[in-house]
Amino acid sequence: MPRLRETALSASGAVVRRTAAVASRVAAVGPNDRPARNFGRFGDGTHLGWPTGSVFGERWIWIGCDTLIAPHVTLSAGMATAVEMDTESVVRIGDRCLIGRGTAIVGHRAVDIGDDVYTGMNVYITDQNHGYEDLSLPIGVQVPSEEPVAIGSGSWIGSGAVILPGARIGTHVVVGANSVVRGEIPDEALWNVRYYAPRTVGRRETPTLRL
Repeated sequence: MPRLRETALSASGAVVRRTAAVASRVAAVGPNDRPARNFGRFGDGTHLGWPTGSVFGERWIWIGCDTLIAPHVTLSAGMATAVEMDTESVVRIGDRCLIGRGTAIVGHRAVDIGDDVYTGMNVYITDQNHGYEDLSLPIGVQVPSEEPVAIGSGSWIGSGAVILPGARIGTHVVVGANSVVRGEIPDEALWNVRYYAPRTVGRRETPTLRL
């Protein structure tokens, strides 16, 4: 009897897994699906994985062609659906990008991601930070500051990286896993929490951190 029960549970589990896999593929949002029409732009060949993360302000989010956004990715232009933006687009994601599972892209002013940009899982990209200058007020209620963020085409952002307001990442840049980026990284550079160097064989330079 216990063996029969284990066999039944195993068979049921297999059915559930197959069903979930099919549901995930079918529920992914493509350019011809109704949710895609809510976006400012949603290019041909682009897919938004299911289940999605939190998605707000689709009208101000532009996504290029042939881009894959994995499940559980948060895309936000503002923090609530009622927020009105003063620009035509706030978050731009280029063509042929891959945005890793669990990533959050939160834009209030401008987050511009070029073509062919890949991210690992759980990357956080934002153009807004809390104010903290007034020591008489909790940080969470202080007026935030905003600075545009740009990530150049062909770059790779490793898992767990945090891209802060004002970051300007050049083309063909590698940002290592769990790195924090603020300020400017030139084209064809390698950046991680231990060192920054131009991607020239055998050469490394000590970074000047712009905090």
